[in-house]
Amino acid sequence: MEDYAIGEVARYAKVTVRTLHHYDEIGLLRPGGRSAAGHRRYRDADLDRLQQILFYRELGFPLEEIAVLLDDPDTDPTEHLRRRHRLITDRIEELERMAAAVERAMEAKKMGINLTPEEKFEVFGEHDPDQYADEVQQRWGHTEAYRQSQERAARYTKEDWLRIKAEQEDWGRRMVALAASGAPADGEAAMDLAEEHRQQISRYHYDCSYEIHTGLAGMYVADERFAAFFEAMRPGFATYVHDAIVANASRHA
Repeated sequence: MEDYAIGEVARYAKVTVRTLHHYDEIGLLRPGGRSAAGHRRYRDADLDRLQQILFYRELGFPLEEIAVLLDDPDTDPTEHLRRRHRLITDRIEELERMAAAVERAMEAKKMGINLTPEEKFEVFGEHDPDQYADEVQQRWGHTEAYRQSQERAARYTKEDWLRIKAEQEDWGRRMVALAASGAPADGEAAMDLAEEHRQQISRYHYDCSYEIHTGLAGMYVADERFAAFFEAMRPGFATYVHDAIVANASRHA
C-alpha cells in the first residue's frame, strides 16, 4: 500500500502542513501510519477522507459537523456521494441565481437604469429599455450625449421615470391631435411642439442641440424600429414629426 509524506499530501490537496497537523490533533484526519522516525504517513484512504473534508469545508460546514458526517456509522460511501451530489446541485442553482442577479445589475449599470425588474415593467411595460443597450453604446458610447444620458439616468428613481413617461405621453397625444387636425408640420403649432420635444430630451437625457434633434428626426423615418413606434400612434406620424423637427431647427438657424 502506497503512503505519502505530509508535505506531499499538503501539495496535492493545496492545503498547508499546519492545516493537516490541526486535523490530526482534533481527530478529524489521523494519518494511517508513521515512519520509523515517527513522521506522519498518509494512505490512499486518508486522501479520500481529506478530499471529503475539503469538499464540505468549501460549502461552509464547520469542522465539528464534518466529523459527524464522515464518522456516522449508518452512512456508507455511496450515501456520501449522494449527499455531495445534492449539495453540488444546490450550490449550482444558488450560483446561477447569483449570476442572474449580477447580470441584471450589470445591465442596469450599463444603461444607468437602476430599477428592479418589477419596477422596469411598471415603468416601461413590455418594452425592454436594455434591448438595444449594446447597439447604443457601440454607436454613441464615445459621445458627450451618451455620458450625460448615463449619468442622469443613474440618478432617476421609479417615480422620476414615471413622471418623464407621463410627460412624453402627453406630448405624443397633443402632437397626434395636431396632426389629425390637419395642421401643417411646418406650421407654428407643430414647430412649437417639436421645440418642446427637444427641450424634454435636453431636460431629462442629454443636451440636445438642433443639429442632434434633426439627426434624431432622420432616424424616426429611416430606422424601421422608430418608424413603427410613431406609425402605431397614427399613420404617417413618423414623417409628420420629422418634418416638424426639421422646420423648427430651420426656424432657429
